[in-house]
Amino acid sequence: MSRFVDRVTINVAAGGGGNGCASVHREKFKPLGGPDGGNGGRGGDVVLVVDPSVHTLLDFHFRPNARATNGRQGQGANRDGAQGEDLELRVPDGTVVLNTEGEVLADLVGPGTRLVAARGGHGGLGNAALASKARKAPGFALLGEEGETRELVLELKSVADVGLVGFPSAGKSSLIAVLSAARPKIADYPFTTLVPNLGVVTAGENVFTVADVPGLIPGASDGKGLGLDFLRHIERCAVLVHVIDCATYETDRDPVSDYDALEAELAKYTPSLGGELADRPRLVVLNKVDVPEAKELAEMVRAEFTERGLPVFEVSTASREGLRELTFALGAAVAEHRAAQPILEPTRIVLRPTAVDDSGFTVIADPEQPGGFIVRGERPERWVRQTQFSNDEAVGYLADRLARLGVEEALAKAGAVPGCPVTIGDVSFDWEPSTPAGIAVLMTGRGSDVRLEQNNRIGAAERKAAKKARRAPGAGDPFEDEDFEE
Repeated sequence: MSRFVDRVTINVAAGGGGNGCASVHREKFKPLGGPDGGNGGRGGDVVLVVDPSVHTLLDFHFRPNARATNGRQGQGANRDGAQGEDLELRVPDGTVVLNTEGEVLADLVGPGTRLVAARGGHGGLGNAALASKARKAPGFALLGEEGETRELVLELKSVADVGLVGFPSAGKSSLIAVLSAARPKIADYPFTTLVPNLGVVTAGENVFTVADVPGLIPGASDGKGLGLDFLRHIERCAVLVHVIDCATYETDRDPVSDYDALEAELAKYTPSLGGELADRPRLVVLNKVDVPEAKELAEMVRAEFTERGLPVFEVSTASREGLRELTFALGAAVAEHRAAQPILEPTRIVLRPTAVDDSGFTVIADPEQPGGFIVRGERPERWVRQTQFSNDEAVGYLADRLARLGVEEALAKAGAVPGCPVTIGDVSFDWEPSTPAGIAVLMTGRGSDVRLEQNNRIGAAERKAAKKARRAPGAGDPFEDEDFEE
């Protein structure tokens, strides 16, 4: 048995970027081949795409987790890593994307509409891309970024021009069956319709869609009887039609009280897409007038609805009485609504250049650590994520970038002193402003940086000289009084 799912929670994870490669070209008779490490590939995005052939969110109900592929790591010989493939998730037309707090992120309407739900991580640069006049052969590469991970809520809101609302068994399914080619399930018990049914209706030159919304009851706006699940499907409707059962056997109900009860629920419901349901035009359909008692009741209450300024139509889905007049009235109301809508213009690409005085980061005091500071900004946080902290040369490169960006100067203005804790992203360190920046980088061995740590370890050349000195006739051990690391 097929199922209709109109609300799901999914977890999407974009692919991570590949790491850059730290490699030096090695070839016979070319001792100074230079760096040739390639860049890492970018991670794949997770993209939501509207597909007209998809009508439910059932696939996400059974498979709520989606992940794009990672980018490949760079290699030597200037070979860049392959990029991760984007993962496209097909969603129905009319899907609304929300975050876990209920904020609407996107309203996906129209075939082919796309939304990047999670962005892939940037690939790290290889040492070939990091080479400069100061660093002829960098002994490090940048790490790839992790892909974005998000938890999203998908809600399906029916895309229809006319919404039929009413109590259970009011005859909404029968009405849409005779107005269009739709064939919904029809039975003589309440809540036969559990999912919205859509039908296409033609009235002269006007063609519009009608949605048969499942039956509403008092308390629907508070979630009673799955009311919120039903009410969301009328948010897009341009015209609301009250289908009232004039042949009900319940003695405590009458057409006017049914109308007032449903209007109270519509007034309490706040559409997440904005606007108010009270602004939508209404029509009243007094149904089942083929029953003599229902015909008499419809004639009695018609005047009261007319006094309220509501168009009233007495119809019968069995004898098809009044259906032609209702069809053309709906077509005229939809045409009037469409004419009142603003003319859609092509989407304009807006370029917003960075302001001259925008440094791209901010420095604030750390509320959890006295005397500490937090640096926030897209570029500093991305640079920290891409740094391999086990490599001193990579840490020195990060310090140079932060200094050129103005982070050290901003920390000093904020009152930072040497040794105070500074947090950037997920990394905390003790601030040492003495690290120089710019092109005057001290030349050291690959993977090391003398600015970060003064190492007293004796190098191979000094060991060799000491060995020769010890073997010289009458020479003692020049290091016998010194402590050094073997």
